Amino acid sequence: MSEEDPVHEVKRRARPRGPRPTLKDVARVAGVSPRTVSRVFNREPRISDRTRKHVLEVVEELGFRPNLMARNMRVGARDAAVGLVIPDLANPFFGTVASGVEKVIRTRGLNLVIASSDEDAEREQSVVNTLLERQVMALMVVPSAGSDHRYLRAERKHGLPIVFLDRPPDGLPCDVVLTANFDGAARAVAHLVGHGHRRIGFLGDVPAALYTRRERYRGYCHALEQAGVELDEGLVDHGHHEGDAAEATRRLLAQERPPTAMFAANNLACMGVIIALTRAQRRDVALVGFDDFTLADAFEPGTSVVAQDAERLGTTAADLVLARIDGDHGDPRTVVLPTELISRGSGELSPIA
Repeated sequence: MSEEDPVHEVKRRARPRGPRPTLKDVARVAGVSPRTVSRVFNREPRISDRTRKHVLEVVEELGFRPNLMARNMRVGARDAAVGLVIPDLANPFFGTVASGVEKVIRTRGLNLVIASSDEDAEREQSVVNTLLERQVMALMVVPSAGSDHRYLRAERKHGLPIVFLDRPPDGLPCDVVLTANFDGAARAVAHLVGHGHRRIGFLGDVPAALYTRRERYRGYCHALEQAGVELDEGLVDHGHHEGDAAEATRRLLAQERPPTAMFAANNLACMGVIIALTRAQRRDVALVGFDDFTLADAFEPGTSVVAQDAERLGTTAADLVLARIDGDHGDPRTVVLPTELISRGSGELSPIA
């Protein structure tokens, strides 16, 4: 019987531990030659459907991923690379994170390959699989809402360094670098309470699917509770981008008892609040935003913010990646980076009696 029509009852061996399985491992377990496995991946017509199905079953069983770069490059060696998946290429925050990652890994001669998930769980898995097929040396991911990261268990088991940034993974014990979102939001709201405010509006994502957004809302609620201020859900509105945050601010200010202060849960929402306050010619509403942004100090008064260090988020995650590449096999680590409250004037306004 030819290798193109192997006996399907070939006794399969246990999935290899340690390094990721190779094409030769697949051939050995499937009972065919490495050339037959290559023909399956190249979709050559001479391979029978039975053989193709059998080989692909073994590929799935072993967690093997073909090296697309090696297959596509006829000469020369590929550059060693680290894959980074971020939600939005246009968001300056993630651009700064990527810059921090690149700053660290280039000291080791590694290249950075960036892909965007567009905040979509299915697309995240698709671009991750593409990076894995290119045989990146390590993988870094900012998770999308709704992602189930158990699909990376095989890669994790085979020793691929994987680090998550900004948000924790779901279903996969792994290294992760986070910002103290809860503490930062609670500190911002406590700052407003400390300047005499009791009616503090919240502009963000409610309900929130993403970890960061949930944590910031939870921090808002906690600070009010600590101050003995009852949560008024009428002061909570949805606003993630400039447009919807500006409209939400207009609605809040139109209430019979409007808020005297606002907490904006991200930089885009903060810009929306500023737009609405400017249009309404309101300079008596206090404001603290989460995330610093360009020209925050150019307004009058300047915009007070809780700042997170996006570059440090990237460099810290990259340091973890290099440690794993160098052979660190310790337990998964979670690193939480602090925030900084920057007072510029808008958050220090007192309510008008």
